[in-house]
Amino acid sequence: MTVAERMAAGAVSIIGVPTDVGAGKAGARMGPDALRVAGIDRAIARFGVEVVDRGNLSGPNNPELSAIDGFRHLPEVVAWNRSVHDAVRAELASEHLPIVLGGDHCLAIGSISAVARHCRESGRRLQVLWLDAHADFNTAILTPTGNLHGMPVACLCGHGPPLLTGIGGTVPAMLPSEIRQIGVRSVDQGEKSFLAEIGIEVFDMRYVDEVGMRATMEQALAGVGPETHLHLSLDADFLDPEIAPGVSTPVRGGPTYREAQLCMEMIADTGRLCSLDLVEVNPAFDRQNMTAVLLVDLVESLFRKSILMRLHQ
Repeated sequence: MTVAERMAAGAVSIIGVPTDVGAGKAGARMGPDALRVAGIDRAIARFGVEVVDRGNLSGPNNPELSAIDGFRHLPEVVAWNRSVHDAVRAELASEHLPIVLGGDHCLAIGSISAVARHCRESGRRLQVLWLDAHADFNTAILTPTGNLHGMPVACLCGHGPPLLTGIGGTVPAMLPSEIRQIGVRSVDQGEKSFLAEIGIEVFDMRYVDEVGMRATMEQALAGVGPETHLHLSLDADFLDPEIAPGVSTPVRGGPTYREAQLCMEMIADTGRLCSLDLVEVNPAFDRQNMTAVLLVDLVESLFRKSILMRLHQ
């Protein structure tokens, strides 16, 4: 089903994942409630969609411990991601469009593993858009912190602890060619070499500055077609902290409001968005919930909110 068909069927499910076990700073566990307070369900329902809020998943608390063998909180991260995988897989089996409300970005291991599994079983072509200030391609050897929210892309590509890389039943869960990263502007030194070695396609902020967001998105969306399952993993720190201060790891120089809106509008134009992560909203660092409100605004554009009727589409 295309996003338009899912909207017509009213099949959108919200899954809250209130944890920050993968992060270095506490607070992202409050992200799902912040997005609900910002009215994410009402915003989507405006487009004629019956939104089902599945509530919050449950899992272990953040023990706030130091890294062991290069990973902080590995058992807890595994537990949360298994729950996310099962919840997302169930919604996809019911032909719902799942929206995962995080929580920190380690949760994408579970969500994208489920999406990739669904694609294998249904014969769909997987394409992941990773909108983030960070490449999230660290490993136990490369990481300066041990925080697993800096490792989900590496884990999904098969470079990580087996308890995480195998959650979706196949290692790797996805191929490097199935993900494109946009907005990256903070990459650890070891990550840079590893990204180049593996061949992840990264459209960093210098590239966006040089060619513009429209050309960037045209390239990132190249090849998306009728058989594509498009998954968007949107980290709130993708946005410039001037407009989205409520994040744990802000990096200056991110996309502006209009650049971010253009990203969403061009994704919506494909009609192929089938699943979505909204992660790393940290109300502890926010101002009057403005970051969650902005993400809800962007989600409206994913569901085809536009300024004018686009008669040429």
